[in-house]
Amino acid sequence: MPLDLRYPDGKVVSHPDGTTGREVAQSIGPGLARAAVAVEIDGHLRDLDLPISESGDFSVITLDSDHGLDILRHSSAHVLAQAVLDLYPGSTFAIGPPIEDGFYYDFEVSEPFTPDDLDRIEQRMAEIISEDQPFVRVAMSRDEALEAFSDHKFKVEIIENVDPSEVSGGEEVTAYRNNGFVDLCRGPHLPSTGRIPTVKLLRTSGAYWRGDENREQLQRIYGTAWQSNKDLEAYLQRLEEAEKRDHRRLGPELDLYSFPAELGSGLAVWHPKGGQLRKIIEDHSRAVHERYGFDFVFSPHLAKSELWKTSGHLDFYAESMYPGMELDNDQEYRVKPMNCPFHVLIYKSQGRSYRDLPMRLGELGGVYRYEMSGVVHGLLRARGFTQDDSHTFCTEDQLEGELHLHLDFVLKWLKDFGFTDFEADLSTKPEEKYVGEDARWEVSEKYLQQALDAVGVPYRIAEGEGAFYGPKIDMHVRDAIGRRWQCSTIQLDFNLPERFGLEYTAAGNVGERPYMIHCAKAGSLERFIGVLVEHYAGAFPMWLSPVQVSIVPVADRHEEYADAVAGRLRDAGLRAEVDLSSETVGDKIRRALTHKHPAVIVVGDDDVANSTVGLRLYGEDTDTRGVPLIEATNQLVESSKPPSA
Repeated sequence: MPLDLRYPDGKVVSHPDGTTGREVAQSIGPGLARAAVAVEIDGHLRDLDLPISESGDFSVITLDSDHGLDILRHSSAHVLAQAVLDLYPGSTFAIGPPIEDGFYYDFEVSEPFTPDDLDRIEQRMAEIISEDQPFVRVAMSRDEALEAFSDHKFKVEIIENVDPSEVSGGEEVTAYRNNGFVDLCRGPHLPSTGRIPTVKLLRTSGAYWRGDENREQLQRIYGTAWQSNKDLEAYLQRLEEAEKRDHRRLGPELDLYSFPAELGSGLAVWHPKGGQLRKIIEDHSRAVHERYGFDFVFSPHLAKSELWKTSGHLDFYAESMYPGMELDNDQEYRVKPMNCPFHVLIYKSQGRSYRDLPMRLGELGGVYRYEMSGVVHGLLRARGFTQDDSHTFCTEDQLEGELHLHLDFVLKWLKDFGFTDFEADLSTKPEEKYVGEDARWEVSEKYLQQALDAVGVPYRIAEGEGAFYGPKIDMHVRDAIGRRWQCSTIQLDFNLPERFGLEYTAAGNVGERPYMIHCAKAGSLERFIGVLVEHYAGAFPMWLSPVQVSIVPVADRHEEYADAVAGRLRDAGLRAEVDLSSETVGDKIRRALTHKHPAVIVVGDDDVANSTVGLRLYGEDTDTRGVPLIEATNQLVESSKPPSA
């Protein structure tokens, strides 16, 4: 029976049953066949030389696509594992997935890898690539796979945990072999190692098997692979720039925050300048929440475990919660990982009518999550942080308008902080495990999509990737060097209203279940600040900068005038400080520029006599002398205006 394949241009072409993806690509054009690395049929990626046995939507995957790069990096990870096993007999390999912009592989070895080891491994990888070893797909039963990998304890554990429903053929397990090296893998892969254009090993780190600090300590090697040397060089330059912007380095240098070892992993303390930065952001958050009609609420940092049982967190989230504390005659309490149940209790504290809705509740609430030490990463992945949580309760008739309002809020928030490049994911109902009526999922997904269409943000529909309790929008931004960050979330929740029995009295005196919308604009405030530090490389726009103006007197006799200038600026609403240290004028100016203060004012004899200042803005090479103080003040006030709430 012939296969009917629908090409990306909509054309349907028949091919004999068993035709390979390479043969189809060849029939389209020899250039496409040479560039092809895999094919996609009805959303499923397949090896180029695997026979096709079903009709459907067909496309050819090349290295200049996201799928192509993932396949390239996954294949490179296999070559990395092959090289390590060649060079270090007795080593064991664990997992090696592609990740954003690269790949890694985890190994159990007798000694940690060194930079010299990476050079050796990279040379061996180059040899394997030059040998153009074919990647050969091997399908086997679960029992055959267990026998084949009996000497590889990590692979045995993976096979034993395979859900037969997740692999084609029920009990079928796949592996890929090249020149005697075999690795458990779903694929697809490049046709051969020789199709890897360029690869570079980057660094090593420690890692725990399964991310569990109670399991085996492994050594992880990170690498990257690209379709050309030009792309690789561009990426390495971005890495160099990212290292300069690392918030873990810049934060302490700018005296914003630090991570004392005495606190423990994943916890920061905020210094006065960092505290000022937080206050600016928190004040802006409250102002914008007020503009959008939210009421502020506050909740405690812990609650009886019974609350977390009712909410379902102890069933679904316990591993990320801190252990319980026995208080009040053996009553167990837990510190909160989320604010949601508290807001639900506020809603439930009295009877609600449709006239009370929508009810929009917002809180800057501290939460605590037990993140594995291996994934803690400065402010970006912390154990204690503040969420700008809001929860809205509304009727179905109000849902469309509320989702538009929330998306408008999210975009305003992100634009206020200088982000302009947005992408969104719309995650829809999972195929199997979910709560809530299908009708609620359908109307919620429809309104979420309509809201995205209305604002014109590019988005992808992540079919089946919604949480079990509701669909959501995740908003991503691109920072100054092109990195993608997930920041804001708009999430429907059909679970908590059901678990807590929430109702409102509808017209006709009928009890109805409200819709519940979670929304985090910054998400974790700590993480958002970490992103901002890296986005701006610490050189914040003036409205955000903890110190907006640094005033440098040339000599001791100018200090009184410098204080007067500072007073004038503060009266105008600016954050100004006077440098009264004994260092030279040049050193003081360099310190202000190193701390990335937006403006530096220098005052000397002529300025005292004429009520002027010397003014230099961050990024400029020289200062402007003799600027009238009133003119400088007005200029700085205009530059420091925050986005309107």
